Amino acid sequence: MKIYEVGGAVRDALLGLPLKDRDWVVVGGTEHELVEQGFRKVGADFPVFLHPRTNEEYALARTERKTGAGYKGFITDSSQQVTLLEDLARRDFTINAMARDQDGNIIDPHNGRADLTARTLRHITPAFREDPLRVLRAARFAARLGFEIAPETLILMREIAASGELQTLAAERIWQELRAALMAPHSRRFITVLRECGALKEILPELDRLFGVPQPARYHPEIDTGEHVLLVLEQAERNRACEMVRFAALVHDLGKGTTPAEILPAHHGHEERGVALIETLSERLRIPRNHRDLACLVSRLHTRVHRVLEMGAPALVRLLEAADAWRRPERFENFLQTCTLDAQGRKGLQQTPYAQAARLRRAFDLSRQVDTRALTERKLAGPAYAAALHELRVKKLSTSSF
Repeated sequence: MKIYEVGGAVRDALLGLPLKDRDWVVVGGTEHELVEQGFRKVGADFPVFLHPRTNEEYALARTERKTGAGYKGFITDSSQQVTLLEDLARRDFTINAMARDQDGNIIDPHNGRADLTARTLRHITPAFREDPLRVLRAARFAARLGFEIAPETLILMREIAASGELQTLAAERIWQELRAALMAPHSRRFITVLRECGALKEILPELDRLFGVPQPARYHPEIDTGEHVLLVLEQAERNRACEMVRFAALVHDLGKGTTPAEILPAHHGHEERGVALIETLSERLRIPRNHRDLACLVSRLHTRVHRVLEMGAPALVRLLEAADAWRRPERFENFLQTCTLDAQGRKGLQQTPYAQAARLRRAFDLSRQVDTRALTERKLAGPAYAAALHELRVKKLSTSSF
């Protein structure tokens, strides 16, 4: 029995990246032998075991044979006869098909090191097309590493996208790849790669529709709505925004993809149309509720925030009420950050301070200073209490300088 370090750990070590997880492959071993040594079996579809001390994953070397649709439609063979080279050959990309033995020697049968140097993602065999999940993995690796897709690999990705197999992917796996890509250093690459191979319209049709849709005339006419979204994502990266904010940034303008052609380049009503699309997308991909709620809030209110400098005290208080700012201050801050990213996600405005957010934060801080004791003494409740509190907040802002 021989054990090799494989996959991402070998790749990232050669790239000089921090190591997160280490995976191992066991060649010539059996399930019984590993269990006898204290390993704990966890794999359901194929034999994977956790090391008794390190908890790192050890998998028996295996081959795979396509038998049905989707990324689960495979039969595996993890017998003692499966070799290391056979196990490496079933992997997705050459840069993930390297192994390191216990002496530190690199086994690289598919020239993965050369592709690391060339910053290229290249498939190993035509069997790449048998697993539709590899399309999303290619886009996610491109986002993480900033690599280009080899032309011959892009051809296979287009074949997968055209085959309908992407529709077999589980919602959880799509969201898993998307959320990893959103936090990657080159997140826009995830979108551009999927779009280039025709997969974006299969996975995220609401987003795909934004490309080619003009922005309002007051913005740069050469930038369509899809490109604007990518610029907003870049701003999110620069500002190290959290995952919820990045998701909201990605979907904040979905409503513009359904704007009637006769009113373009205006987008009247895109805010509420966007909310409906976000809710549909979130249900389909099982997006976490807090991500969905922030994204819907941004879609519904971001254009009102852009007009904050023109608002008086009553309008400011109504906006804060709509954002549920006082009860959800942390979400409110994420909301303002996303609106800021939207405003700065335009050519030439990336470094421009967003005065609207500063004014709304100041209005929020002032409105929290109102004294509500008189309302309590009057024993107001329900709508009467809310109306009286609204007037107190309006009065506070009206008599303050900010």
